[in-house]
Amino acid sequence: MSLKRRFLIPVCVAGLVIASATLAVRLGAQQSGSDIPLATIRVNTRMVLVDVVVTDKQGKPITGLKPENFVLEENGKKQKIVAFTTPDEAAKASAPTPLPPGIYSNEPQYRAEGAVTAFVLDAANTPFADQASGRLQMLKYVATAMKPDQRIAIYTLTNTLHMVQDFTSDPAVLTAALKKYTPQEPVLAPGAAAPISSAAGNTDSPAIAQQVEMAAQEINGFQSLQLAYQLENRTVETLEAMRALGRVLGGMPGRKEIIWLTAAFPFDLIPEDRDISEAEQALLTQGIQQTSLGTNAGGSLAAARRSAHWDEIRDAAAQMSSAQIALYPIDVRGLLSGMEFASMNDLPARQSLDTSMKAQARISNLSSEHETMRQIAAETGGKAYVNQNEIKDGILSALADNNAAYTLGYYPENKKWDGKYRSLKVKVDRDGTQVRSRKGYFAVDPTQEKEKKSDLEVAEALRTAIPATLVSFKAQVKPQDKGKVRVVFLVDAHTLTAEDSSGNKKFNVTFYATFVANDGKIGGTRSIKVDQAFKTDVYQQILQQGMMTPLDLDVPSGTRLVRLAVRDNSTGNVGTIDAPL
Repeated sequence: MSLKRRFLIPVCVAGLVIASATLAVRLGAQQSGSDIPLATIRVNTRMVLVDVVVTDKQGKPITGLKPENFVLEENGKKQKIVAFTTPDEAAKASAPTPLPPGIYSNEPQYRAEGAVTAFVLDAANTPFADQASGRLQMLKYVATAMKPDQRIAIYTLTNTLHMVQDFTSDPAVLTAALKKYTPQEPVLAPGAAAPISSAAGNTDSPAIAQQVEMAAQEINGFQSLQLAYQLENRTVETLEAMRALGRVLGGMPGRKEIIWLTAAFPFDLIPEDRDISEAEQALLTQGIQQTSLGTNAGGSLAAARRSAHWDEIRDAAAQMSSAQIALYPIDVRGLLSGMEFASMNDLPARQSLDTSMKAQARISNLSSEHETMRQIAAETGGKAYVNQNEIKDGILSALADNNAAYTLGYYPENKKWDGKYRSLKVKVDRDGTQVRSRKGYFAVDPTQEKEKKSDLEVAEALRTAIPATLVSFKAQVKPQDKGKVRVVFLVDAHTLTAEDSSGNKKFNVTFYATFVANDGKIGGTRSIKVDQAFKTDVYQQILQQGMMTPLDLDVPSGTRLVRLAVRDNSTGNVGTIDAPL
């Protein structure tokens, strides 16, 4: 199916063309403004979407609720609900029309619609043995408890987010993907430390004892620096993964559940600038003190990371809330007693603390790590599953929320999008209900950010094979002369920002093509920019039929595929797709 033979209306010298009605029909008609699903509304429309899970006290879904049954408050002020989706409506999904040969798309219907669930196997924050345990528990869930209509994707976090398996409802495909996945040691994990030996020489000598003590202090100091360096890398990697999930899932309609199998998070998402967590305060009240960086509570470290990376955490939290992502952390370590250190290669720590003190410090760590998981879950509208052995039950508990999730949409009375945090509270006029939703959001307007990191976002998107969906498009890769191809983009303009410009509408969009070699290495990148204002009638054509732009490429030898990206430069939103050559 050749695009070159179609009738095109040229509208700018930069190569932008508007497809005719025939083109739109043959490539797949774009939706009109009235047909756009609720979840495709971008943050720059100023509508806020809030997913609310409503159950009875036994955790069973409460169905049949209507907008008038809900009260939604932002910063204590009641808001008018103007959009509403029930759990049944959110779960509906229709099979998409198959794409013609040579046509590729990242549009939601070709990714996953209805209830969307993704698993993250966190190798960056989880010991090797616990990763293996989590993998086995996931295999157990897929084999015994997965339902036919569930669409699941599996990702792993190492030094970056990788896709193990794209969205599928086929248990056999998921099982095969999980069996291929191999747990690995966390990146930059500290190696085993050499024990401090005092067997040689006269340890009763004060001089010898002093030397041993100094050596122990130096080793502990080095381990603390090593831990700090490792924690910094874990923080950066985890934040990048959260941003990636926002890009990958943000263009899909509805609520998304991310079941995050991990041993700990290196930071939390609490908006307040607090020195210690609630869990730590409770422990301190009980007289439990932390002794050093090596034994400091996880919540304290999380608070320190939050302070050091506040801007990045805010951006990641804003992207996840805009994408309607709810996090469900599951502690893959299972039931813990605090005595696990006795079987670990942790000799220096055991030498510096007796068994009871070490167990006490470990319990403090576990409590704070679990509290951080609970805080992250609560902030995003999910829930944590910790200190339990049957991970499968935690997965089932998380997935059950899909049957109880309503979506409320409103336009905030506060029209000032200043990037500040706004608290949310949802009530239901039914007795005996349990209501869970995200605790708030950052009022970020990406079109007004002075220090946008759009180049970073598109670079991150082009490094991964996971399709980003914030900008929806179709693309055709058409071979030309030897070593040349023509890529034709057809972008759904409803997913772009159009700014007012002297009575016209202006788009500012960049199109990218990156070469990926047979060995997976990223090669060169080509791009073309469209920065132009259009009259009202042409703008309406673009909305109805899409924005079409060609890009001619000289393909290097050894290229396996071309990774295509479209970036809305006003917001920084990105869409990507891989097209094999």
